[in-house]
Amino acid sequence: MSGALINSAGILLGGVLALVLKKPFSIAAQTRLKILLGAFTVYLGLLLTVASLNGSPRQVLKQLGIVLLAMMLGKLAGKLLRLQSLSNSIGQFAARKMAAGAAPQFNEGFQVATALFCAAPLSILASVQEGLNGFSNVFLIKAVMDGVGALAFSATFGWGVMLSAISLLAWQGTIIKCVSLLEPALRHRSLIDSVNATDGLLIFCVALVILQLKKVAVAEYFPSLALAPLLTWWLR
Repeated sequence: MSGALINSAGILLGGVLALVLKKPFSIAAQTRLKILLGAFTVYLGLLLTVASLNGSPRQVLKQLGIVLLAMMLGKLAGKLLRLQSLSNSIGQFAARKMAAGAAPQFNEGFQVATALFCAAPLSILASVQEGLNGFSNVFLIKAVMDGVGALAFSATFGWGVMLSAISLLAWQGTIIKCVSLLEPALRHRSLIDSVNATDGLLIFCVALVILQLKKVAVAEYFPSLALAPLLTWWLR
């Protein structure tokens, strides 16, 4: 739960800074920060994937092939479940609220921030990693990103944005707890590496979005986190 706590603390810090500074970071500062976070995300994602592929070159290629197959099938499942459409609708909801001409209400800030912070791909990917392996450094990236978001949202919606830290903590804590309950069974069958390798590649995909190098529908790939261990067990 330490990662989820750090993430929530980032939101609270961003909200406090909004009240103190009265304005968000400059565009130039946000661009530099985005590049730095994107590069760090690339590093963490690829590091997790590489560390999860082990054995002889033939075994590594087989493991990588299973992960890529899981991602292909996961994307098909994600399309059928319309996961990216759901993610996009959340973003559109937030955009409508921010563009509304009427004075923003306290609960609107809470709703917008909760929706965006909880639906972000790193929220799920980092929680899965922490549930399997303990604290995930990806939460540091998520905490900074959400802190900057809270800084911007608080200027529009006020301090209601900070209350979203409670919702995010509950959401991520639930994912971490559920995954941690599955961890002993996955470890007993040596299936954790397949989940970690897939998680790492999806984190890398998020980095491509952060750096605006490629628009990846990351939400559609979420089912691959469940398919990777199943395929590994079946094709072993």
